[in-house]
Amino acid sequence: MVNAKYSGRCLCSKIQFQVSGFSSEAAHCHCSMCQKFHGSAFATLVAVKDLEWRQGVESLKSYQASNGVKRYFCEVCGSSLAFLAAGAEDQDIELAIACFDQQVPINIDAHIFLSSKVSWHEITDSLPKFDHGRDGDLWEEGKS
Repeated sequence: MVNAKYSGRCLCSKIQFQVSGFSSEAAHCHCSMCQKFHGSAFATLVAVKDLEWRQGVESLKSYQASNGVKRYFCEVCGSSLAFLAAGAEDQDIELAIACFDQQVPINIDAHIFLSSKVSWHEITDSLPKFDHGRDGDLWEEGKS
């Protein structure tokens, strides 16, 4: 984990948070749930260290999907803020990188869940591509 103090917030600033570090792994997730939750072709999330909700925690709401995954959002502005894998501990939460107020020292290192990739987005970088999670097989061009 990279260590420092980094802050972020939702769109309306009702919810504010701070972390002291980030995982060395951060991926663009192309699963259909990330697409719907973020309203985008993919979501970019990273696990964080020492998350502190500094303001507005009462406005932080969650949705638990049928597979046990929890997604957190602001009830006021709807900003998609966080993700917690099924069965994971609270300290394993991942935050949407775009919600940070400053540039964060993150290098995206993979595309995951390409089995759900949208057809209208072309991936042009050379990052490793996985059909499912990182433990899955490498994704092959044209396989979706």
